[in-house]
Amino acid sequence: MKKIHVGAVAAAAAAALVMTGCSTGGGDASSDTVVIDMWAGSQSDTDALNAQLEIARKQNPDLKIELRTAPWGDFFTKLTTNMASGNMACVTGMNSGMLSSYTDGFRELSDADLEAAGIDLADFSAGADEILSNKGTMYGVPFDIATMLVYYNADLLDAAGVAHPEAGWSFDDFEATAKAATKDGKYGFAVGMGDFQWQALPIAKAGQQPVEQDGTLALTDPAFVDAASWYSGLVTEQKVAAPVASASDTGWGENQYTGQNAAMAVDGTWNAVSYLNNDAGFTAGMTTLPSGENGSLGLILGSGFGIAKSCKNPDAALKVLGSMLSPEAQDYIASSGRSYPARTASQPLYFESIDEQFRPQVEEVFTKAFEQVQGQYVSDNWSKVGTYIQPQLVSVYNGQETMENVLESAQQQFGE
Repeated sequence: MKKIHVGAVAAAAAAALVMTGCSTGGGDASSDTVVIDMWAGSQSDTDALNAQLEIARKQNPDLKIELRTAPWGDFFTKLTTNMASGNMACVTGMNSGMLSSYTDGFRELSDADLEAAGIDLADFSAGADEILSNKGTMYGVPFDIATMLVYYNADLLDAAGVAHPEAGWSFDDFEATAKAATKDGKYGFAVGMGDFQWQALPIAKAGQQPVEQDGTLALTDPAFVDAASWYSGLVTEQKVAAPVASASDTGWGENQYTGQNAAMAVDGTWNAVSYLNNDAGFTAGMTTLPSGENGSLGLILGSGFGIAKSCKNPDAALKVLGSMLSPEAQDYIASSGRSYPARTASQPLYFESIDEQFRPQVEEVFTKAFEQVQGQYVSDNWSKVGTYIQPQLVSVYNGQETMENVLESAQQQFGE
């Protein structure tokens, strides 16, 4: 994404607003302003949020609503500080993979809260209620949903004489495709370094997550260890994927794919449109995660908004929350093609926003991919688990360490 550069004084002022501005929307009972804090990595991100903000303002003319943004990393750094001081914005953005570290700052959403916000979960995709829930408690409502897919380079597969994978394919099919496409200096697959990118296939193959529903870390469960070891073996044993050069190559798999060094890679639905319209000019395709003996389990992921526990005007905040997730706001997200909306009635608009040549494939694959999904289970220190494992993957992919040992070490350090 394009970064926005500002002067030192302006940057300091903006940071101060994000850090202290939550007192207007959060802790100050005398204020009638509802502050929304959300991450934004580019001007287009901010413009999209402002478009949704205007919808909220029209629906709540009696309220003052203010948006404050920060880039992804800065957003969570400041959120940690704001949560510790009881100074979170009344309406705060949250991502499914980050929630476990911030549950103490969010209000537990009750059925009465959802009703006050005008939100009926029956209007949302199946499993959407799990996205911003932790250990059975709901802390937010998503505005978009996502899952992981296998993306492929049709040109490389054609050159190798390999059929394009189709939804419902098996892990045997996956291996055969990867092996056949590994030729002429190209690899059939590119392993991932990001949490979702490397875990997706092992979770699908094992039919279970590396964390139990109650948040208990289960990295050493035999089924997951076997599946994760199979995954690293794509590099060390089957030789259908290249070893990762450095721990700093966090987007290794995705970059190998877009650089046309590998015929397949795993990434989220959020990148579907950018891959189809890739700058390199190759013909991209997508399909579901393959199925194994236990089916094909995928995770339903996404981002949304919750209400700060410290908010002094939760009634107003709930109204704003409802507006930011209203049919009108969801229709905007969908028709802009920025992300796949959580409301089912808005989802057809997303497909209509896609180039007609790609539309049938995207709709078919998305529909099938979301049929067998489960909310992500995370432990209380899940972010630390990921931070520990990620750099170790380089040694695993290079054959200097085993996946089993890395998972065992992480389990000992971060398990209960």
